[in-house]
Amino acid sequence: MDDTHSLSTLENMHALAELGGGQARIDRQHERGKLTARERIEAFVDPGTFVELDKFVTHGCTDFGMEKQKFLGDGVITGYAKVSGRLTYLFAQDFTVFGGSLSAAHAAKICKVMDRAMEAGAPVVGLNDSGGARIQEGVASLGGYADIFLRNTLASGVIPQLSAIMGPCAGGAVYSPAITDFIAMVEDTSYMFVTGPEVVKTVTHEDVTKEQLGGADTHTRVSGVSHFRVPSEEAMLALFRELLSYLPQNNMEEAPVRPTDDPVDRLCDKLDSLIPDNPNKPYDIKDVIHEIADEGRFLEVHAHYAPNIVVGFTRLEGRSVGVVANQPAHLAGCLDVDASLKAARFVRFCDAFNIPLLTLVDVPGFLPGTAQEYGGIIKHGAKLLYAYAEATVPKVTLITRKAYGGAYDVMASKHIRADFNFAWPSAEIAVMGPDGAVKIIHRREIANAEDQDATRQELVDSYRETFANPYRAASLGYVDEVLVPRFTRKRLIQAFDALQNKRQELPPKKHGNLPL
Repeated sequence: MDDTHSLSTLENMHALAELGGGQARIDRQHERGKLTARERIEAFVDPGTFVELDKFVTHGCTDFGMEKQKFLGDGVITGYAKVSGRLTYLFAQDFTVFGGSLSAAHAAKICKVMDRAMEAGAPVVGLNDSGGARIQEGVASLGGYADIFLRNTLASGVIPQLSAIMGPCAGGAVYSPAITDFIAMVEDTSYMFVTGPEVVKTVTHEDVTKEQLGGADTHTRVSGVSHFRVPSEEAMLALFRELLSYLPQNNMEEAPVRPTDDPVDRLCDKLDSLIPDNPNKPYDIKDVIHEIADEGRFLEVHAHYAPNIVVGFTRLEGRSVGVVANQPAHLAGCLDVDASLKAARFVRFCDAFNIPLLTLVDVPGFLPGTAQEYGGIIKHGAKLLYAYAEATVPKVTLITRKAYGGAYDVMASKHIRADFNFAWPSAEIAVMGPDGAVKIIHRREIANAEDQDATRQELVDSYRETFANPYRAASLGYVDEVLVPRFTRKRLIQAFDALQNKRQELPPKKHGNLPL
């Protein structure tokens, strides 16, 4: 065989591999409003940087006539590339080949890039679009899933793992994305569930569509399984590029820093009048975040789930910072089961990857009621407490208004090792709100008064003046400084600068026992 013939063979094999399941199936993929696996990779990575691995791999199944159906690559494209100039490993399932179903060979390709990513200390991005296990391969396919799950688990907290759901993701396939750090779904074309609508109908007699059972709206708003929902695949890939820009490559790196022209000492005059005079009136905590952030930019995570708490990434003086903030515009900012889970997972992610934490506090307490108690608010609220207490990254807390009861303790208080705790003059730090406190402390006095309403109001005003302010906490050292709101950005940046070289160790242990 001469060189010309050899090169021609190689070129033909490349062309065949790049055609996936064939032009007709590619056309069907486009008709569904979906990009092909190769088009997704091309849109995601820096131009010309993708290096493909295992392009010519095929499955080894000989049952059910499968030996006659072989496609180069076997339904998944794997490799590495640069994303905004930084090394990233990735895999993209190809729905045009056996519906993207997972075989032993398909799984081995994914495992290989995950192993290389761990060795190189680089993120892994999975573009999922698969009909599930390849039934013809039986237990070999199931074993392939478990091989991937193991690597997801070992990589957790070591390298960032991102999962894009860009089509079906059902059955055992859902557990790989579930272990990863962030999941995003495309509206109308992606769905996740353990059992599909037909099985659900057979077992529970419920009539439910794929979208209702496991669509993007369901998993971003109701279950909280997915962190993001986006209108298109292009938006998904742009989102992941932005998300990666906030993250270090691995757990040994510090949070990334980007140059910014936003002055450190920029005054935030809007903050001086943001808090309403009426303590029961809501405001949007995101106004605070946008006001103090570099260029006002904030990438919110889990925006549609448990909106009574806000989490996401921003930058202060170019440095990535994770933000956790009570949202008084929803449920008065109360902590409940969903909010506790949402915030605890985010805090643990930031701590694992050396991203400093900024906590903005306006919390009247934990949400009362039988639904919360039966749902395990004690256990789930403890997860957030545990996450903050365990975190060793720089932690800066700002109390904007209410910080009542046990929720004051949980929201990165000084007592669970927050480094700097600030408050605005509008802060109310107490065991409970003035109305509730007066009813307990002065029950008899109010009952015996001629004008009970006037007496109650007088006692409420007195309690608020004495306790519902930041100065009692400041006198005890629980608040380091009471800030003029317009100076907040400068003061927070100074605090994080002072904490750049913070070193704090946990007691030696295999791992703690998080109240799961």
